[in-house]
Amino acid sequence: MDLEAVRTFAAIAEAGQFQKAAVDLSVTQQAVSKRIAALERDLGVRLFTRTPRGAELTIDGQAFLPHARELLRVAERAVASVRAGRRPLRVDVINSRGAVSGLMRGFHRSHPDIDLDVLMLFDIDTAVAAIRSGTIDASFRAVAAPGRPLPEDIESVRVLDEPLQLLTGPDHALADAGSVTVAELVGHRIWMPGIAPGTEWGAYYADLVAEFGLTIEATGPNFGSDVLLDTIADTPALATFMSERTRLVWPAGHGLRRIPVTDPTPVYPHSLLWHRDNPHPALPTLRAHLAAAPADPAAPDTWTPAWALPH
Repeated sequence: MDLEAVRTFAAIAEAGQFQKAAVDLSVTQQAVSKRIAALERDLGVRLFTRTPRGAELTIDGQAFLPHARELLRVAERAVASVRAGRRPLRVDVINSRGAVSGLMRGFHRSHPDIDLDVLMLFDIDTAVAAIRSGTIDASFRAVAAPGRPLPEDIESVRVLDEPLQLLTGPDHALADAGSVTVAELVGHRIWMPGIAPGTEWGAYYADLVAEFGLTIEATGPNFGSDVLLDTIADTPALATFMSERTRLVWPAGHGLRRIPVTDPTPVYPHSLLWHRDNPHPALPTLRAHLAAAPADPAAPDTWTPAWALPH
């Protein structure tokens, strides 16, 4: 069914005249007549009776009018749901407890008038495809993994370098350390079941292993952070890496330790990605908010893969 014909029908019903409806719609009276004729053919009924005073709805026209108006309201809501500036800003974050979720909470506190949809996609390929299709407006990711440059229409800016910490249970050999060097981690089992091959974080930890000779195990299903914490607390031989700003709460009896890693400190690089032609008016506001507190340049005592260094 042609929505323009439905819109024309509703305008005539409101105006009571074909000529007045044509003026209201900024089209010719001939165009109005053709639209109504086509709509009547589609419906198989007469919608108007011509009178000296104008156009009157037939019984069928009266029955169709409330449905026509509802069709137009639904169409308007459908358009509004995807129209930049009239829909929420859709932003992808890796997880709900990490640093970038904190960045988005800070943005929301500073700009409570901007509607947000925060969602969690899996990997960078999924996020980039969603950005290019317009499904989302922006994504926080580690970018430029080896052999996988961003498409030319995707822009990115580094927003945060987040230090990693070692998380251990109370009986781990390093549990009482005030800090540990990367060299001291060699030979210890670091369990990270969330690492998935082909992801940007998979590339990051593969380079960390290659650079420093660490033992990172990704075996077993990933049942989430609660099970990870339970296992680390109960297994003296295991530790895990946890980003400095990751928000976690565990039972007091777990006795878990968060230990800074030094010499060098591995930092995880977070960047904001967006499509260069994205018209959403809130996107520049988000970028300006993040730029107001730029990440410090990488210090000599930190490490991130060469592919993640700013160019």
